[in-house]
Amino acid sequence: MLAVLRRPRWIAYLVLGVLFGVLTFNLGQWQWHRYQDKAERRDLITANYDAAPVPLGEVLPDASAPLPHDDQWRRVTATGTYLDHDQHLARNRPHGGVFGYEVLVPLLLADGSAVTVDRGWVPNAKTASTLPEVPAPPPGEVTVTGWLRPSEPDLGHDLPAGQLSSIHLPSLAAATGLDLVQAYVVLESEDPPAGRPEALERPDVRVGSHLAYSLQWWLTVPLGVVLVLVMAHQTARDESGAPVRARKPKKVRIWDEEDE
Repeated sequence: MLAVLRRPRWIAYLVLGVLFGVLTFNLGQWQWHRYQDKAERRDLITANYDAAPVPLGEVLPDASAPLPHDDQWRRVTATGTYLDHDQHLARNRPHGGVFGYEVLVPLLLADGSAVTVDRGWVPNAKTASTLPEVPAPPPGEVTVTGWLRPSEPDLGHDLPAGQLSSIHLPSLAAATGLDLVQAYVVLESEDPPAGRPEALERPDVRVGSHLAYSLQWWLTVPLGVVLVLVMAHQTARDESGAPVRARKPKKVRIWDEEDE
């Protein structure tokens, strides 16, 4: 068999088998990393989402500081006054299988900074050039309870005033001139309560089938090389003229002889 494997054609087969193994190993790694990312997100949401709320200042004492990774989805409270004239709409946001807008309203805090509150979702208007009707936030001082989320990437779209392509807090700060906290709050409740857009859905914590896919890919890693070796072994046997094992004669049953 080694003599067969030294031939250029079979060396090429072995190289292809090794490349197949490298490819399937990397595909398994990719699925494994996707599983790890989703499992980490699931654990973070499970730990923070239903925990007792804490004051916003305990999590983010400095408005300019980024939201720590482990504090994503932390449940917080904040008290201030809504700046409804600085309301912005984030476009193309899915909710229940339909796209619409998420309503972003800054909440002015006692220290002069403001935190962006995502008050919920509203459907698109009848035409793209028409904005939907949005329930007004409660006037005066209000205490909001909700979950902290980090700023999203800037998609770089040029949109009309009052609209955003993503919840990119630096863009919102530039549009409003406010000193915004570098995280926004997905609204759970307001005190005093008021009419509000549709509440956003609870985050999906399913991890999918990535772990099973990674194991499947890894199990196929040696398949290419094993197949080449089996074929090389059979080729070597054929070329050596080794006799093929004779098949055992079929047993004849008594009743089969009687039927002849």
